[in-house]
Amino acid sequence: MTPGRLSAAAAALLAALALAAPATARPALQETPSLADEVAAGKLPPVAQRVPEEPRVIELVAPAKDSPVRFADKPREPGHSGGDLRMVIGRPQDVRLLVVYGYARLIGWDENFELQPDILAGYEVDEGRIFTLRLRPGHRWSNGDPFTAEDFRYWWEDVANNKQLTPGGPPRTMLVERKPPKFEVLDARTVRFTWEKPNPFFVQELARTSPLYIYRPSAFLKQYHPRYADKEKLEQAVKAARQRSWAALHNKLDNMYRNDNPDLPTLDPWVNTTRPPASRFVAVRNPYFHRIDQNGVQLPYIDRVLLVEANSKLIALKASTGESDLQARGLAFNNYTFLKEGEDKAGYETRLWRSVKGAQVALMPNLNVNDPVWVELVRDVRFRRALSLGIDRRLINQVIYFGLAIEGNNTVLPGSPLFRPEYRTKWSQYDPKRANRLLDEIGLTKRDGEGFRLLKDGRRAEIIVETAGEDTEQVDVLELVRETWAEIGIKLFTKPSQREVFRNRAFSGAALMTVWQGLENAVPTAEMSPSELAPMSQQGLQWPKWGQHYETMGRAGEPPDLPEAQELFRLGRAWDAAVDRTERAAIWHKMLAINADQVFTIGIVAGVPQPVLMSQRLRNVPSEALFNWEPGAQFGIYRPDTFWFENAH
Repeated sequence: MTPGRLSAAAAALLAALALAAPATARPALQETPSLADEVAAGKLPPVAQRVPEEPRVIELVAPAKDSPVRFADKPREPGHSGGDLRMVIGRPQDVRLLVVYGYARLIGWDENFELQPDILAGYEVDEGRIFTLRLRPGHRWSNGDPFTAEDFRYWWEDVANNKQLTPGGPPRTMLVERKPPKFEVLDARTVRFTWEKPNPFFVQELARTSPLYIYRPSAFLKQYHPRYADKEKLEQAVKAARQRSWAALHNKLDNMYRNDNPDLPTLDPWVNTTRPPASRFVAVRNPYFHRIDQNGVQLPYIDRVLLVEANSKLIALKASTGESDLQARGLAFNNYTFLKEGEDKAGYETRLWRSVKGAQVALMPNLNVNDPVWVELVRDVRFRRALSLGIDRRLINQVIYFGLAIEGNNTVLPGSPLFRPEYRTKWSQYDPKRANRLLDEIGLTKRDGEGFRLLKDGRRAEIIVETAGEDTEQVDVLELVRETWAEIGIKLFTKPSQREVFRNRAFSGAALMTVWQGLENAVPTAEMSPSELAPMSQQGLQWPKWGQHYETMGRAGEPPDLPEAQELFRLGRAWDAAVDRTERAAIWHKMLAINADQVFTIGIVAGVPQPVLMSQRLRNVPSEALFNWEPGAQFGIYRPDTFWFENAH
């Protein structure tokens, strides 16, 4: 989803929307055993003073029959507190997974991809442009500081609109037609953002896996802001931290998503206590967390989360020896058989969740590649169609995925109400004869002594597919693509590099083709943005410069000059202005049809099962579920704060 786009007529859609957490009486609260000593010693207040007056009550019951979530062993049920949850991470930066999996958001997706208030007590949307947010009375940060409207004011006035802290001004999501909202503090627990015109993306941005944080722990950060801090003390703090300015220090300390500052208060279920660099991170329960179960037990159930770093290539091995209690990160489908073999010995289970990306593996021809000969070719739809027809997806599915994947284009999956079979099958059937005819029709008729086609400047038609070098699965798929592309006279090479280098080469036009995953969310509804299907983000590796042009409001990149891409852009903007679900669905279908016909990305397979390893003692983890980053936060929407251990003590 591309943030900040204008919805000229979305008011009709959102004007009546008013969501609030149901008023539920707070059940009698039970003190958390692991915190009882601190409470007795006066180091912590009792649970009744730590939990908000209106906590979020999580009813742990069996899911509805039509839910995508299934619990094989027993229904989801209330548990008890205690225990350590161990996970293996591939790099220190993955300490952010505590924020991802904890999934505490102002407003969040539930397991059926419906938006619900979470940190907020409730919210109202009027005319699609006036957003009133209501906080829970008595809610506190992890250090005990009150969480109030002041934390929103501080972010808006002292961070987002402070030129030294945020030189570029407020996030793009906060701008509609380049104009920021009016911000108001209505009272200590109520704030309001008002735009001149509708902003249909604001609420969904708050729910993202990497969310838009429109609040900050102001009492903590004011120590490092010259508007509030003692000048001499602030200068000493800057010097002690070896930072060039107060702004650099403030920004270093203030990164809620990165989760690399143990001193920064949080609203997440677990609080990181380990300062990087480190290879082992320990997170402890947030004593002020705002969720409880129906029996009055404060969540999370699990006392601590331990993240231990290992070489990413060894994660499956370490998990198979019982070193992880919950693992999906670092596991691939080709690990499944190996993991199943170690279950009984190491005391874990391996389950398969359904991945819901538009393609597990997709080739991205760069329509903005710098090479003038290649850019002419990749912008010719016949060339892209030929490359797609030259891939034997059935062979790839059988050899690598045991026939369990879904073959075809990068598009929505059958679980989406927008799915149509032709979106997945068009130009995706293996047909080397037709592919050869298309390439001949383009004029690539000359071949060298090895049978490979020659470009018009005499070079061999060699496509270098660049990878992030993180996934052996992609390499295995590309090896099979290499064999069938050779039959149509195209030579394929792979070039691995670090992810940052890989992306920068695509963004700059240096990369001719990359391999990546497809649509982030392939089970959308008409109410979700179709912006991934249009050149509206630099992250679209098939058209990075066109996307950059939109994201920077024309300051960088290039405007789309291919008619079909221009039409997709127009349709994306039209979706913003659509009045009702039917109109939005019609726009989705037009965009899906264009993408299938034009083959802007070459999807190979989708729906590849994701192995999820879990301890045999761990409860409330779904047996079957959807595994996705955005939306979903992988484990996040299934509330790991409600997972619990049998025999935790």
